[in-house]
Amino acid sequence: MSDAPRDRSDLVPVPGPEPADADPQPEAPPDPLAFTPVPRLCDRSNGWKPQVQRDFIAALAETGSVRAACRRVGRADHGVYQLRRHPAAASFRAAWDAALDLGIRRIEDAAMDRALYGVEETYFYHGELRGRRRRFNERLVMFMLRNRSPERFAEGGSRGLSAVDKARLKRLKQEWRAEWAAEQQAAEPSIEDVRAEILRKVAVIEAHAKLRWTPREHALHAALEAERARRKAGAEDQADDAAPEGERE
Repeated sequence: MSDAPRDRSDLVPVPGPEPADADPQPEAPPDPLAFTPVPRLCDRSNGWKPQVQRDFIAALAETGSVRAACRRVGRADHGVYQLRRHPAAASFRAAWDAALDLGIRRIEDAAMDRALYGVEETYFYHGELRGRRRRFNERLVMFMLRNRSPERFAEGGSRGLSAVDKARLKRLKQEWRAEWAAEQQAAEPSIEDVRAEILRKVAVIEAHAKLRWTPREHALHAALEAERARRKAGAEDQADDAAPEGERE
């Protein structure tokens, strides 16, 4: 057996098992373009062909706006909503949601950039640039902190409502609704008030109309009122005559 040293350059170390407490690798976000396009019966020039669907999803991931994505591919937004409701559009809808998630991330990144570096403002006077300054929005900073690290910056942490909190919230809603209904009922006028207001307005209208009457119209109106009074008195007399002896006045 030869005692010459062995060449170990071809020996590749075998990686051992990862420790049990190793952090799991984060899952990669879904690719919005990896979807199955919705099948189309007709190959129209202005239809939603598979490539148009892919271009729409890519534009939606970039802009975060359905209307803007439709404008970019040259299609109407009502057409893409019809496409979304297609029975075979499950993969397309999933890609749509993934693209909107990317759009939301872009908004979060832009908000984070403004929170960190502010917004540059320019000042002009008589059309001439007089100065610049960088304005920081403290509310935006706190909003980002509370949403990114609620356990540290949100009041009460990131816990949800407990059963006791939910019951208390339900009871408070019922009390608020009862108070609102009572206030609405108190603010509404009664039937008697509405009737009196209507009669008052009718009297005002009649008074204004009488101002334009001629003397003859006034005379005819007086005669009509007298006839009504005479007939009313006659009806009351007949009612008294027809009443039993004990009920007469």
